[in-house]
Amino acid sequence: MSMPTNIGVIDLMMDTKAGKHATEQFDFLRTALKEGSKDSNFPVQYMFKDVPFSDQAESFDRSLEEEIPQGADLLLPFMDRNGVERAMIPVSHKDVVAQKALREHPDRFFGSYSIDPNQGMRAIRKLVDLYERFAIKAVTVFPCGYTPQVPANDKRLYPVYAKCVELDIPVCICIGVPGPRVPYAAQEVGLLDEVCYDFPELRVVMRHGAEPWTALAVKLMLKWPNLYYSTSAFAPKYYPKEIIEYANTRGSDKIMYAGYFPIGLSLDRIFEEMPNVAFSEEVWPKFLRENAIEVFKLDS
Repeated sequence: MSMPTNIGVIDLMMDTKAGKHATEQFDFLRTALKEGSKDSNFPVQYMFKDVPFSDQAESFDRSLEEEIPQGADLLLPFMDRNGVERAMIPVSHKDVVAQKALREHPDRFFGSYSIDPNQGMRAIRKLVDLYERFAIKAVTVFPCGYTPQVPANDKRLYPVYAKCVELDIPVCICIGVPGPRVPYAAQEVGLLDEVCYDFPELRVVMRHGAEPWTALAVKLMLKWPNLYYSTSAFAPKYYPKEIIEYANTRGSDKIMYAGYFPIGLSLDRIFEEMPNVAFSEEVWPKFLRENAIEVFKLDS
């Protein structure tokens, strides 16, 4: 069935920075990359074609990099052009650009916090402070991106999961083989089985594909009521067939749209390809909007 228009899309992964400012967010990862794998300021550059505002993008004029807008000025024109009503953006204590966007446009943006469980209780205190100041709607976890790595079921993450339950916000966790050239074991999909068992109240949203274990991801979503999947970092033409089939059958309430703009994918490309995804009529409004409202409690 055709994709509906004017639905007020909710995008569960955007960022407020582009160009060289965007690559700064990967500084935390550079110490984990071995020599010979540092082939770009963007550690997953090899996976994406024509990254927005990148010096490798066909349409990018390098001389204009300093003039690339940031924050709401960057995102809103693309959101408006593609029918995106709201977007989740990362915010931290140092990120004044994201803070400004959240304060000035609360009807368009809501925040998430990328936590480092290696910081112990200091990370929990940061989380609580951002929740109180910006009403963040989620915590994000990148198991393979930490130094040292923290597997998805590691006990260093259990205080994070417990606090998310207490605050009634979901955790969005990168799952599957990561793009950056670091070991993948910390993001094996099967690790979520223990997490969902130990925290049945915790809403867990898988990010970044779950490949090559998408069939297992579907099986676990069938098993665990509070386990979900978002399409972050995937162009629509590459959405895994198991995920599309699951959404069209028993999983219409479990699959949510998330993009990757401006980090790796242009919003224009995403929505140019999106109508070709073979979702059924009942899935489209849930995928593009309704599931996000329910899982992230965006009406509260």
